[in-house]
Amino acid sequence: MTMQCLSVLSPLAPDTPGVLGASLLGPQPPAGVPAWPLQHLRAPLLDAGAAPVHEAWLVATEPTAGTTEGIRWRRAGELLFGVIELAETPDGPGLRALSEQAYGRIFRLLDGQGLPHLWRVWNYMADIHAQAHGLERYRQFNLGRADAFLQGARSVVGRVPAACALGLAGGPLSIAFLAGPTPSVPIENPRQVSAYHYPAQYGPRSPTFSRAALVYPPGQELLFISGTASIVGHQSVHLGDVLAQTRESMDNVASVLAQANRRSRSGGHALDGLSYRVYIRHASDAPRVQAVMAERVGAAPVVCLQADICRAELLVEVEAQGLRPL
Repeated sequence: MTMQCLSVLSPLAPDTPGVLGASLLGPQPPAGVPAWPLQHLRAPLLDAGAAPVHEAWLVATEPTAGTTEGIRWRRAGELLFGVIELAETPDGPGLRALSEQAYGRIFRLLDGQGLPHLWRVWNYMADIHAQAHGLERYRQFNLGRADAFLQGARSVVGRVPAACALGLAGGPLSIAFLAGPTPSVPIENPRQVSAYHYPAQYGPRSPTFSRAALVYPPGQELLFISGTASIVGHQSVHLGDVLAQTRESMDNVASVLAQANRRSRSGGHALDGLSYRVYIRHASDAPRVQAVMAERVGAAPVVCLQADICRAELLVEVEAQGLRPL
């Protein structure tokens, strides 16, 4: 079952055929309730005059669909895309418990479908740097995520999915994921300490993701580069300088890409052959970030959104993906 990722500037009709799942980028609500799982990233777009962007995963035959423990999902052959959103309430469980619940439900769904391997995960939450119960909310999220991985008999080091985790101004804990029958090939960055080996200064539980992952839908190679920022070793660098942070982030993307190409079965990927999401903390920084991206990736598709990066001192984060035939 081959698939493709399509970015379109006009919203997809809710009954568009062959959609495995999609993300809607931009604060405008979707035009009707789609027949497929949709992660609505309610973040301001920072491209001048930008319309909402649908990023859709398309397959050749109409997928089967279901809802399991609040997860809307679609499956085509051995590919599955799902979305779960859990709202936070004043008297409800905190973010740690919610993230553990969400990932626990995801793992039960994947085990039940016989597709146990997470390939890529997109995580978004409100107030990522706020303090609750004496701990930053992002660190609470990491605790809950790791708890679920351990309880679901998944490793929290090594063979873990590519992922991102960003903060938004409001909204639920929102998690979208793509999964399949075979493990991903995790890729790390020699310029950085693996996120799952961060020292304790970054929280009681390290983040559970690989820097990138190669995965293999039938006849294809899919590269996911996780959210990548201005970190060398395990330390944030170029504090307060958005230009230098963007360049360092792209140096890290290039380094990860080089490592992925050493293991590629498709002949390799190029920086200008990927598509990018760029998260920018301050909207006023967008022109400078976009100028660096144009220098580094040329005319490759780049969507810029306003969001909070996982560390308060980081101003920009870059993620990318590319799909090639074998």
